[in-house]
Amino acid sequence: MSGAGFHVHGPHDHAVEHAAHDGGEADAGFGGRMAMTTAILATVGALFSYQGGATQNNAMIFKNNAAIKKTEASNQWNYYQAKSSKQNLAELAMALPGVDLEKYRKEVARYKDEKEVIRKDAEKLEAESRKWDEESEKQIHLHHRWAQAMTVIQVAIALAAITLITRKKWLQTAVYVAAAGSGILAALALLHI
Repeated sequence: MSGAGFHVHGPHDHAVEHAAHDGGEADAGFGGRMAMTTAILATVGALFSYQGGATQNNAMIFKNNAAIKKTEASNQWNYYQAKSSKQNLAELAMALPGVDLEKYRKEVARYKDEKEVIRKDAEKLEAESRKWDEESEKQIHLHHRWAQAMTVIQVAIALAAITLITRKKWLQTAVYVAAAGSGILAALALLHI
């Protein structure tokens, strides 16, 4: 409050002036650095989160492809079984008296040939299903790495907030250690380890 050249300080004015002259600028620099660190960590965390979501989606797509191929293989095996039944009926018919043996021999041979093609198709589809399952497992592993990196970076962000409040230098070191740990986990994900 001032008037006619007379000025009375409020209770906090002295503390503010003291902080400005005795390290207040250094404190403001510390706060600015921690705020910038938090912003960078949040941005990197968003990238990690995106990668984690992308690998999770890939895993689901690959698992779906595996299920489709498994169903197609099952259909082929059912078709193979149907051809086996027809072959068995043709073989039984050959044992009946008065039938055209040559006709049924040709049918048996035809069913054997058809079954061989169907069996190869079914086995090929099963192999494709296994390949998609393996790819899905790889993507899930990468998803876990990205999720771990994201979790550790969130811890670093929380530590940064606590560091801003408490102004403890050792907590600032913990922020950087957690950020580095998150970076290592992200590098493992990028290297598919």
